[in-house]
Amino acid sequence: MKAYAAEFFGTFWLVLGGCGSAVLAAAFPEVGIGLLGVSFAFGLTVLTMAYAIGHISGCHLNPAVSIGLVAAGRFQANKLVPYIAAQVIGAIAAGGVLYLIASGKAGFDLAGGFASNGYAEHSPGGYSLLAAALAELVMTAFFLIVILGATDKRAPAGLAPIAIGLGLTLIHLISIPVTNTSVNPARSTGVALFVGDWAVAQLWLFWVAPIAGAVLGAFIYRFIGDEKS
Repeated sequence: MKAYAAEFFGTFWLVLGGCGSAVLAAAFPEVGIGLLGVSFAFGLTVLTMAYAIGHISGCHLNPAVSIGLVAAGRFQANKLVPYIAAQVIGAIAAGGVLYLIASGKAGFDLAGGFASNGYAEHSPGGYSLLAAALAELVMTAFFLIVILGATDKRAPAGLAPIAIGLGLTLIHLISIPVTNTSVNPARSTGVALFVGDWAVAQLWLFWVAPIAGAVLGAFIYRFIGDEKS
């Protein structure tokens, strides 16, 4: 139960920190943090939580990561469902807190997207469904390669959170214009449910593509990282 609670609070922090920076601070008049700031915010949530709860739950914070770790033989399949449940519930709880904070400002409107992920007319840059799916698949695959490599017993000890956090930062720097960057079904769900409408209608992609990418990344690392091959 402590591991599940850690995943709940860790994912809460990821959504509040990452999506919160996008909703509250990205375009704040004259001193907004912009795309660069939001990218670092997401990376910093993972970096800080990896040090805080990595020794408790492994700090997955992401259903795709948990599934990828099962595919890589690094995580027990019988813990998968409660991990995913804790992550999704934590993300939704953070979305609720963020909504309460954001709605305290006059003129707040969910029509602005509330940091939801989308494609086509709901992509920040107007990217197609195919482009969005490919971006999410490839970015999540490489995220898993970074995670598996950084946490390999042969990797430098104690530095994995830095590599993983900066990896997520880089992913956001690349793909925010395409999909607003998911690579995490829980993160997508946590805000989409408050927007409803198109955000929920497009949510399927941000479950399917990251999960497929995570499994692909797991198999790639099993091939390149296997000491026997």
